[in-house]
Amino acid sequence: MNPLRELAERFRGEVEDLDRTVQRALHAWERAESAVVDQDAYLDSVALNLHSFYSGLERLFELVARHVDGTLLAGATWHRDLLHTVSHETTDVRPAVIDADMASNLDEFRRFRHLVRNVYTTNLQPERMAGLLRTLPELWPRLRAALLAFADFLTYLAGQT
Repeated sequence: MNPLRELAERFRGEVEDLDRTVQRALHAWERAESAVVDQDAYLDSVALNLHSFYSGLERLFELVARHVDGTLLAGATWHRDLLHTVSHETTDVRPAVIDADMASNLDEFRRFRHLVRNVYTTNLQPERMAGLLRTLPELWPRLRAALLAFADFLTYLAGQT
């Protein structure tokens, strides 16, 4: 199979997984808000799903950088640089995967993912998660559409080679 077609299919499959992850995060948040007992368990679930959400996106962005742009980012700021890279067109190679507004919103998710990786869950602040979860229902449909549009672009490219 053509590598670009494989990447397009990977995008489509990841979008389905991300859909489930978003729904799990939102559901766990609803449960955490109304929980009388075990609220911490629901908050842990929210944190894990928000972590998974951004990690899944970043995997896709890395694949674009490596297989479409032909670059491999490195250094202390590569996570932030990758987000910046996919939010800009690469002349004569590809359109932007996401727009600047999405990148700005996703940067908050990136930072939260970093926090989840580097602190104990007992130190996570529900207020920080609340802000992300307020953003998610509006952000995800736009982001989902952008990812699927990019998958269509990859399929188009695959047909040209």
